[in-house]
Amino acid sequence: MALNREQAWSLLTEYTKSESLLKHALAVEAAVRGYARHFGEDENDWGVVALLHDFDYERWPSLDEHPFRGSEILGAKGYPEWVIRAILSHADYSGVARESRLEKTLFACDELCGFITAASLVRPSKSILDLEASSVVKRMKDKAFARAVKREDLRAGAELLGLPLEEHITNVIGFMRSQADALGLRGTL
Repeated sequence: MALNREQAWSLLTEYTKSESLLKHALAVEAAVRGYARHFGEDENDWGVVALLHDFDYERWPSLDEHPFRGSEILGAKGYPEWVIRAILSHADYSGVARESRLEKTLFACDELCGFITAASLVRPSKSILDLEASSVVKRMKDKAFARAVKREDLRAGAELLGLPLEEHITNVIGFMRSQADALGLRGTL
């Protein structure tokens, strides 16, 4: 099965209505596509996986169901096993180890995209366009900021990619900037 972004978007929007979850999917897609270019991988394939990684979350947010229900749906629709495996691997509790570069990249970008979005929205400009990695690192030290995001996951993601944390953050900010309008992160700039 050839992966098709339009079909993936249609599936995502069939199961996900929340604007914030749709923007999260777009942010992770932008970041993972950026890393696909960086690593010389198939940008479309990686982007489709990123777009779909949480498509079942709004309907089935429990640890017992997400991402397992979505994986069953993808399997029934004929998505390749490597797509399903990558999506399962982004959840620590799934029991699927992160082995491929795609699996490591999806994990490394998932929570970081949410954290970067939050860091952008608290800026006076409410924009990602003037956000720097040093500001994100500073926010990571504030335990009250984006409390649900595990800081150790952000660090572990950079380690999985073999990158210093600030470099990984800089990369993801850059990848997300290309989609600032779609993500609602242009702000006042």
